[in-house]
Amino acid sequence: MRLPRRTILQLAAGAVALPASSRFALAQTYPNKPVRFVVGFAAGGANDILARLFGEWLAERLGQPFIVENRAGASGNIAAEAVAKSAPDGYTLLFVNAPNAINATLYDKLNFNFATDIVPVGGIMRVPNIMEVTPSLPVRTIPEFIAYAKANPEKLNMASAGIGTSIHVSGELFKMMTGIRMAHVPYRGSAPMLTDLMGGQVQVTFDNLPASIEFIRAGKLRPLGVTTTARSEALPNVPTIAQFVPGYEASAWFGIGAPRNTPPDVIATLNREVNAGLADPKIKAKLADLGGTIIPGSPADFGRLIASEIEKWAKVIKFANIKPE
Repeated sequence: MRLPRRTILQLAAGAVALPASSRFALAQTYPNKPVRFVVGFAAGGANDILARLFGEWLAERLGQPFIVENRAGASGNIAAEAVAKSAPDGYTLLFVNAPNAINATLYDKLNFNFATDIVPVGGIMRVPNIMEVTPSLPVRTIPEFIAYAKANPEKLNMASAGIGTSIHVSGELFKMMTGIRMAHVPYRGSAPMLTDLMGGQVQVTFDNLPASIEFIRAGKLRPLGVTTTARSEALPNVPTIAQFVPGYEASAWFGIGAPRNTPPDVIATLNREVNAGLADPKIKAKLADLGGTIIPGSPADFGRLIASEIEKWAKVIKFANIKPE
């Protein structure tokens, strides 16, 4: 699905252009009952951890429970559809992440349109992916890897945690920008992928940093570069991929969205409190432990990030001819 430029611009501006006609649904004070916080992935992962962290923060600040509801499946599409079709009253929110932007063009037929049916509330943080190889591979730098891959086309296996994941598309972006050819080997999650990477059955991946960092520290995996434009404080000696592949950037990112037509006053209240959490030293320390960089700002700021991610990954999906499972 190709998104029109007009839709991209609407997404970026959507948070400040919500219809005033929905204001009548806003009670004098918000919230005055529990809020559902819908997460598109299973309990225990990064999405769930962050949603619970900010659910607790928002509950303390706003005086009502924020109940995390895990609705895993279809790379987050089940949760996104449920929120898109819920009442736009601020009592059902979506924990938004990179797969939502990827899915917007990866799937041709969905029962909702993420770009228009979910409005941005606010960003929380970015987490770099890490380009890492099995220690038996005879390369130690990104230039060495590129040279090796070009000398051995299609002989390297690039693992991912599944088709269309941020790990997969980060690797496809690297292939697109360097002109190298590698076979993609999808797994059902990071755990089996990393087991085979350490064993040498596959040679490279672009994993989410929190899942791999302890294996890197133990010397079981060799890091070559982080996918963000700045180095990770958790691995300060590992360069960025962009140092060797100018313009390269990929990351996992997280934030909050709400159904279209949610009252602007509700969006503003939630955004204010999320930004207050990002400024709190205890919250900032917890996010830093996860290897993340906070992304505070307005709903429109978060909307622009989402719009740029949809546009970027649409190009990669088309180039690599990625199809959903």
